[in-house]
Amino acid sequence: MIGVGRWSAAIAYAREGADVAINYFPTEEPDARDVIALIEAGGRKGIALPGDLRDEAFCRTLVADAVAGLGRLDSLVSNAARQQTRASILDLTSEEFDATMKTNIYAPFWIIKAALPHLKPGSVIIGTTSKQAADPSGEFYQYAMTKAATSNYVRSLAKQLAPKGIRVNGVAPGPIWTPLQVSGGATQEKLMHFGEETPMGRAGQPVELAGIYVQLAADDGSFATGHVYGSAGGGGLP
Repeated sequence: MIGVGRWSAAIAYAREGADVAINYFPTEEPDARDVIALIEAGGRKGIALPGDLRDEAFCRTLVADAVAGLGRLDSLVSNAARQQTRASILDLTSEEFDATMKTNIYAPFWIIKAALPHLKPGSVIIGTTSKQAADPSGEFYQYAMTKAATSNYVRSLAKQLAPKGIRVNGVAPGPIWTPLQVSGGATQEKLMHFGEETPMGRAGQPVELAGIYVQLAADDGSFATGHVYGSAGGGGLP
């Protein structure tokens, strides 16, 4: 629960009056505790649910524990992602490819499926896609395809769930400073110039996405569903 998930979803939602359950990889425990402390400092309930989203059984348990702890489920933000840069498809192993698919595609499928019975009319599902979905870089073969799939599941589910009163939208960031970049998501050379290609000439910060996530869950956004909202420093996509 670091980067976009921390600042744009968990903390931003808590500051708007929501109780929040967060998932994170067990090695991120110190960061997760910081997030829970910030949520509770604002007078809201924060529930920490560590575990590996690549496991279907855990995804079901995650939803059950979130509902039990919160008492209800109104908003589901799917944000966890795996991104590793590979110059060539020949450098990509089947194990790496599978890990990316499990994290970015299977996990949202399992979580949404488990959450749906708990979502009432007026609830929202928000997926995190990327500029890579529409304008993929050569070194993000596997990551970019998962983000294209995310954009499409948002649009498909929106049509499926609109009659039930459940809205589904997506957020598509451009270059944003998160741990994805410094943990294998970009080469050292690219990190030195990260975001400079945008019309704004810089990368964004996770907190600059917060207003989009909050608005997509707000009641006055009730006519918006099936849309992907970009924030890419002037890139113009999606």
